[in-house]
Parts: sequence; structure tokens; C-alpha cells
Amino acid sequence: MITISQLNSLSKKEAFKTLAACCVSTQWISQMVESRPFDSSKELIEKAAFIWYENCVLEDFKEAFTGHPKIGNLESLKAKFADTATWAGNEQAKVEEATQETIEALSEANMLYEAKFGYIFIVSASKKSADHMLAIVNARLHHNPEDEIYVAMNEQHKITVIRLGKLIEGLLQETDINSHITTHALDTSRGFPAKNMVITLKTKHENNWKPVSLGITNSDGRIVDLLPPGKLLESGIYMMQFHTEKYYKENNMKGFYPEISIQFEVTDDSHYHIPLLINPFGYSTYRGS
Repeated sequence: MITISQLNSLSKKEAFKTLAACCVSTQWISQMVESRPFDSSKELIEKAAFIWYENCVLEDFKEAFTGHPKIGNLESLKAKFADTATWAGNEQAKVEEATQETIEALSEANMLYEAKFGYIFIVSASKKSADHMLAIVNARLHHNPEDEIYVAMNEQHKITVIRLGKLIEGLLQETDINSHITTHALDTSRGFPAKNMVITLKTKHENNWKPVSLGITNSDGRIVDLLPPGKLLESGIYMMQFHTEKYYKENNMKGFYPEISIQFEVTDDSHYHIPLLINPFGYSTYRGS
């Protein structure tokens, strides 16, 4: 690890090589190098997000995607991405806990994904099991190509921030890295968190709902990383779509609502928490904290 001061003092060539371990987009790296010196962890995180979302384009996103192995294929990592082998290997650690059946299904889904979208499946794999990633890739396969690229680029930036945290000493401890939007699902009929439920965050564009991000609830029924650190939603109307049908089937329950969609308005950069209380025949929500 290095300090921010050390990053600031590196030559342009050394800084470029160092930051390439976090994201291989030439545009992103070049502008990060030119943005030095960074005065604080907060400034570095904000600048990383600003460059990615405001100054990078589709070609830059796709270039960044080439810096990752296919999820579940750790051997390709050793051969092609030696500089980030340890980091990416740790990020995918939970893949190795999966059954052979899940790994094979994940591999097939990856091939279908790449054939449809033209780039590999990108997901922030930290703390996600192979079963979680399988559910996510299967859900994202339903997206249109023009929509999916933006979901993938959000995942890319989540990974970039995780890697910046591994590069810069104290970065994640000194900075607010919470998602602008979080959610929590509780199953009141069972008295348990609604774990393993896929949830999609959407935005309204020209009277059509477009996916922004997609995640799956953890063992506590939460998704804390719907958006990357530093990414703030513009003011407007958004929707949280809870994929309840699959959740009920997996828990041997019959639910009345195959999905639950909650619209809400974002007006500022404060934290928005959208919880859901569900049972097979009803649900409620409120603005949480």
C-alpha cells in the first residue's frame, strides 16, 4: 500500500502504472494522473467518480472491462492479469465455495452474456457467493444492450473503488463510501430478513424505466452497495423493483405479488434508504435512515 502523498509524488509514468491496477481505462487513468495532487481521501474518491461518470464514454467503459477475468475462471486471471491477480482472486474468493453445478451454470451464463452484449460479465464480486452472481447475471441477461452497459459501468466503478482502497492506505476508513441509495427487505410472515432477493434500481427516461443498478440481498436482507462510492443520483423519480416471485418460489411459498415496484423521488445528496416489509399477500414501505 502507499499513501496519498506517495501517489502524488510519483512520476506520471509510475502513477499511470500504479493506478492501472485499479482500472485499465486509459482515459480514466490519464485524467486521474493529471488531477494530482489529491488533498484528501474524500477528494480522491470524488475525483475518481467524476472522471468516470462525466469524462469517460462507452469505449472507455469497455476498455476497463478488459482488465477483468471471467467470473469463475481464476486460471485466466493468472495468465493475463498478473498485476491484479491477488486482488481479483480475493474479490472472487466466494466463487470457489460453489458447487460444480453452480460453477457450470455460471460459466454458461457468462458465455450467453458475452454473446449478447459483446463484453464479459462485470460485477463487484466482493462478499457475493457464486449463487448470488448467478442470480445477478441471469437477471441482467434480460436487459437491452443499450441499458446494460450503464449497469456494467456502475459495477466497474465499485470494483475500482475497492481496489483504490487496497492501494491507498487508510482510504476507505477515512472516507464515506456508503451508497447514495440502500435497501432492506424483511419477510414479516417468517420473521426473517428476505435474503437472496434480486432488486433493481431504475430511472425514468423518456417515459421508459431504465435499469441503473442491480443487486441481491445478503443474509441480513440488505443491499448496501447499489451505487458506487462517490456516485450521486441526479434529482428525479426512481423506482426500486423487488423480484419477489423467485424469492417466494425458493422458499416454497406462494406469493400474490410476482414483483413489487416502489417509486420515490430523489431531491438532494442525502442518504436514501428504501426498505420493504413483505408477506405473501401484502407489503409496506417507508423512507428509512
